[in-house]
Amino acid sequence: MKKLFITLGIALAVAGCTPKDEGKPAIEMKNFDNSVTPQEDFYQYACGGWMKANPLTPEYARYGVFDQLDKENQEKLLTLIEEINSKEQEKGSVGDKIKTLYAMGLDSIKRNSDGAAPVQAQIAEINAISNSDELAAMVAKMHTESGRPYFSFYIGADEKNSTMNLLQMYQGGLSMGDRDYYLLDDEKTKSIRDAYRTFVNKLFVLAGYSVEDADVATNYVLDLETRIAEISYTRGELRDVHKNYNKMPIDEFKKRYDFINWDIYFKNVGIKNSTELDAKQIGFFEGMNKVFKKTSLDQHKAYMTFKLLASAASYLSDDFVNANFEFFGKTLQGTQELQPLWKRSLSVVNRSLSEAVGQLYVEKYFPASSKEKMLEMVSNLQVALGERINALEWMSDETKAKAQEKLGTFIVKVGYPDKWKDYSDLDIQEDSYWANICRSSYFSMQQMLKDEGKPVDRSEWGMSPQTVNAYYNPTTNEICFPAAILQPPFFNPNADDAVNYGAIGVVIGHEMTHGFDDQGRNYDKDGNISSWWTKEDEKKFNELAQVLVNQYNEIIVIDDVHADGSYTLGENIADQGGLLVAYQAYMNTLKDKEAPADIDGFTHQQRFYLGYANLWAQNVRPEEILRRTKMDVHSLGKWRVNGALRNIEAFYVAFDIKEGDAMYMAPEERVNIW
Repeated sequence: MKKLFITLGIALAVAGCTPKDEGKPAIEMKNFDNSVTPQEDFYQYACGGWMKANPLTPEYARYGVFDQLDKENQEKLLTLIEEINSKEQEKGSVGDKIKTLYAMGLDSIKRNSDGAAPVQAQIAEINAISNSDELAAMVAKMHTESGRPYFSFYIGADEKNSTMNLLQMYQGGLSMGDRDYYLLDDEKTKSIRDAYRTFVNKLFVLAGYSVEDADVATNYVLDLETRIAEISYTRGELRDVHKNYNKMPIDEFKKRYDFINWDIYFKNVGIKNSTELDAKQIGFFEGMNKVFKKTSLDQHKAYMTFKLLASAASYLSDDFVNANFEFFGKTLQGTQELQPLWKRSLSVVNRSLSEAVGQLYVEKYFPASSKEKMLEMVSNLQVALGERINALEWMSDETKAKAQEKLGTFIVKVGYPDKWKDYSDLDIQEDSYWANICRSSYFSMQQMLKDEGKPVDRSEWGMSPQTVNAYYNPTTNEICFPAAILQPPFFNPNADDAVNYGAIGVVIGHEMTHGFDDQGRNYDKDGNISSWWTKEDEKKFNELAQVLVNQYNEIIVIDDVHADGSYTLGENIADQGGLLVAYQAYMNTLKDKEAPADIDGFTHQQRFYLGYANLWAQNVRPEEILRRTKMDVHSLGKWRVNGALRNIEAFYVAFDIKEGDAMYMAPEERVNIW
């Protein structure tokens, strides 16, 4: 639940490169669709060839350049696992744990033989609950090892005292993720609910329930989750950092929201040193006072059993796995086929022993030179963003000075952490795959609980080095670029500067801009929620941001479904900011130099924008478009290109966009925030 602004499919780059003959070309000419012009549809023009050459295969709901790199990275991780498997590993060593867990994932024969046996003891524990105290103890146990019923919690930086960790309570309990799936009455949503009912019922039957008992339990689950959905914050409300900060004494929280025995819960979950907490969605916990108390013990037990089964389904026999995929894969995402078993097993190892695998990955695949070049480019982008802040016409000098302070104190993390996590306490055995998942969850919980009541360790990473992604964390004011993202097509040592600044430089600028988007701007240079803006500047920012919201609200993503400009605002601001800052940084490198010659018929300015667009080539299933529009804070690839570029004057100049062209937007309708 940590507030990381994760840039799905964005990464970083370095400068100082010149075109070379070897390696991957800076721009693949076959990626173009020359049946359209850049003035008609720049995304289709720049990416249409790639999309045609890379149709969706049955195992993907979305496949893009980002996913292509992730696929290549999986092959590298598989090589590491195979190297471990080829050698004898000392019992209890990290290598032994990786080897054993991966083998357990591959052993479908054992899992099919075990059937529902690995969860039966836990089901029996739930069914044995006889009173509210035992219910509280079971909720705590599930929160540490096997599912997240009702709500969630985490230990993380106090958003108004960011040097100290704080217990934070968060809404939860919805297996479909978003409240709209339970509450909307359009035909598509109702069909999803029908499929969900079938899925819930199927899990109970597979667990050994009679048809009649499974029907009763299913009704219990749907009823309770719907009532939880009704009290849950909306997607928009969850983006309001002020509304979601409600620090109070823990004793006051326990008294006000007494739907559960908090003394038993906190003791059993392992909370020992907290005297205060942050009730993030305070309205949710107020609602739980009524929902929880109006739920019978039998209904609680049915719901908790389902949460257990839903968490375990992917790690049990094939009938559980297939039932889980039928709903979450096929119905929600439109995926036609499960990923191969080796990929699923690899992802579990990668998640459970992330930094252990990351350490091996860095040693084999990440050159020190990449880190050095990356830091150099980050510095160039910081200068450019500073210049843009100084030049803003809508911001006062007083707020500009505070913004420069924040920019100047960014913590930059590149490649991998300085200190690796210790996995000595993680117990991996050969009893069952699910038992190992529970122990891994328990290990992660204990790692988090070690931070309770202690200062924030700003050296910790929110992503593993082998993750193909990047993030900004507002409470530490840090930007982070894992090792795996620093490779083509995001950073290409064979590319000209224009392409690298467009492809990777934009990512650096994107992450920096997150510090000043509609959420990040609420945090000061120390990572605290603070009103460091003048009231007039806040008003002007909100007016500019609303223009961007309105632009994206008008986008039709499929059929009659519109994009959600409010929900995606932070990422849209960061996309636009990244483009503006990276372009300025690139142009700064050309001062007092002769303009670069055209390459492949394109000017260097055109290559900058083509480098950016090529990152977002993707094919997406209709079901996944609908799901992402509801669940993903990022715009779809097409609109991360066309939606952002239509506001940028330098793009118009580069491709001679004129009034009457489909890519044209009247100057008075455009907006540049940063």
